[in-house]
Amino acid sequence: MKKQKKKSSLRETIEAILVAFAIALVIRTFVIQAFKIPSGSMIPTLQVGDHLLVNKFLLGTPVDVPFTNIHLFNMPGLRNPQRGDVIVFKYPEDPTRDFIKRVIGVEGDSIESKDKTLFVNGRRLVEPYTQHVDSFIKPAGMDGRDNFGPVTVPKDRVFVMGDNRDQSYDSRFWGFVDLSMIKGKAMIIYWSWASDRTWVRFSRIGRLIR
Repeated sequence: MKKQKKKSSLRETIEAILVAFAIALVIRTFVIQAFKIPSGSMIPTLQVGDHLLVNKFLLGTPVDVPFTNIHLFNMPGLRNPQRGDVIVFKYPEDPTRDFIKRVIGVEGDSIESKDKTLFVNGRRLVEPYTQHVDSFIKPAGMDGRDNFGPVTVPKDRVFVMGDNRDQSYDSRFWGFVDLSMIKGKAMIIYWSWASDRTWVRFSRIGRLIR
């Protein structure tokens, strides 16, 4: 009897672990996923060491075989990305890597930059979330960092840029992001760790990403 009870208890424990793992896997695949910020391209909005929760069902997401890059299908979302959304997506030139940037233009928008000032559909874009760390303005035709366009966003694509404008590798250099590559919208910072100083940035925890 004791052996049977032990076997029954062990079986229940294993089943509970498997169920919990399955639930976590479903949530990670279709609902919420955690990401860590490895670079400074989104400063000041996001700092290196910020840990984010990304909403995957709002914009839809590519569904892959867990822990692989084998693509299965794309889950439809509740809406398309909008200007101002901070999104996580598969880097178009290397889909095994994830990038995070801000949506600047959606399908049909005309995007142009003049001496670091951005215009969308002919109107200057007010961007309180950006920073420029280099006072030098690169002339038109150099590499597109400070002067480019106008370019029109194609169907089912978005144009993205980092908030740290002088130190971001984004659509200015490698083009548009296909909607099917978008993994979700960044929602909230749940943890922030300044690894170079080994201390927790408590003031950033719980901050909504706008």
